[in-house]
Amino acid sequence: MKILAASLAALLLLASCGGKKDPKVDVQLPSKATVDSVSYMVGFNFGYFIKANGFGTDLNYGEIKKGMMDFINSKGNMRDEDFNKQFKISPDEMNRLFDEYITALREYNGAVNKVKGEEFLAKKFNETGVAKTESGLLYQILEEGNDVKAAEKDTVWVNYTGSLIDGTEFDSNKNAGEPVQMMVDNVIPGFKEGLGLVGEGGKIKLYIPSELGYGERGSRGTIEPNSALIFDIEVTKVGKYVEPAPEPAKKKK
Repeated sequence: MKILAASLAALLLLASCGGKKDPKVDVQLPSKATVDSVSYMVGFNFGYFIKANGFGTDLNYGEIKKGMMDFINSKGNMRDEDFNKQFKISPDEMNRLFDEYITALREYNGAVNKVKGEEFLAKKFNETGVAKTESGLLYQILEEGNDVKAAEKDTVWVNYTGSLIDGTEFDSNKNAGEPVQMMVDNVIPGFKEGLGLVGEGGKIKLYIPSELGYGERGSRGTIEPNSALIFDIEVTKVGKYVEPAPEPAKKKK
């Protein structure tokens, strides 16, 4: 919202510059190249606002422009009670309409993703080498590794890549140059279960149903609700959990 406010401020500044009745002064207005650059940045910020808040790709950009121009050309003091009456939709309704729109969009996309994920996993289960656990996790062991396997309280060092079922990569450590350390307890259920299926030094491919992933909420903007996920994992090291030694009993006086 701060970026959006900055965009509006820049837009209003540009709209106020260069009026026909301005007196002659020795100060120059911004050049056309500067105006073009600032205009692009305003559009960039609006694009960020639209994408970051999950407004989808079907917005009516003609209405977006109309709303912008209506606000730029508005009259009166914004603090006055009647100021908002000059608009097609009152800004007071903004949050409610935004919430209704985003909720409906997320519910629809979630339902579509659920069906797509189930169809993908059902097809994947029929492929050679793919197994399924009781929880519904699909996996394919590429290299077994040794006999040291990660348990719930352990720490692991892994190389991994996470992607959506359409191939879109959403997370990876491949540019880090070294394995990532993580607590087994702190990862999504499907990832946690998969870590226990392969030994230290092994490689595994996971096909995670949405309920073992980020579920109905999704995550990080790139993972929509009810998305099935794919992870390629190499477990380079397993650090076994060691119970802390009990504190010595206090001597009685």
